Formats: sequence, C-alpha cells, structure tokens
Amino acid sequence: QVYLEESGGELVQAGGSLRLSCAAYTPTFSTYTFSWFRQAPGKEREFVAGISWSGGKTNYAESVKGRFTCSRDDAKNTLYLQMNSLKPEDTAVYYCASTGTIVVAQTTEAYDYWGRGTQVTVSS
Repeated sequence: QVYLEESGGELVQAGGSLRLSCAAYTPTFSTYTFSWFRQAPGKEREFVAGISWSGGKTNYAESVKGRFTCSRDDAKNTLYLQMNSLKPEDTAVYYCASTGTIVVAQTTEAYDYWGRGTQVTVSS
C-alpha cells in the first residue's frame, strides 16, 4: 500500500514557475516508479512526466518537454515536478501515481496508487 499526497499547486501567471511535490508514505519508496498526470475540466486524465524506480529513466509528454522536470529524492520519499514557462493550457489538477514496474508507462491503467491531486491554474 502506498499513500500519496501532492502539494504545491497554486495560481500563477503565464511564463511563471511552480514546483509540485508528492510525498509517498511507504517503506519501499525506492522500489516504485512514479509519474505525474493531469486532468483539465472536461478532459481525460493525461500523462505528464515520470521517473523510474532506479531514477535512471525519465519520460515526458511532448507538450511539456523542455519545460518540466520530474525528479525524486529517495531519502525524503518525495517526487517532484518542476514546471517552468507555464502556459494557460497547463491549467489542471495534477496527480502523482505509483507503480511497481520499472517502465514509465503513460497510461493510467499501469498505475496502482494515486494521490488526490493539487490544482494548478495558469492565468494569461
């Protein structure tokens, strides 16, 4: 069982930056692959970025490549998403999710545990 809690979402102007955090309550944090997803009103939940359990592989959606960076601190049991050059279309609820596989999958079905989400709003 893994309990995930996101934080860091807020209202920011276009072009600004935010760092989201996801605290994972599990004694085996280092053995999980973690990803960020987001869901805008009226849209499906979509993959944003993820990092493998070894930290050696990252994966990003095309829409955020070069702007977002996903990282993890195994000593703190925390996942991060650094978001730069934010755009209004980045507005969504951001969720972290975990899976026991090494592959950074982009489908929601691949993930076993989810947080409740944190709201990011980017104003134009």
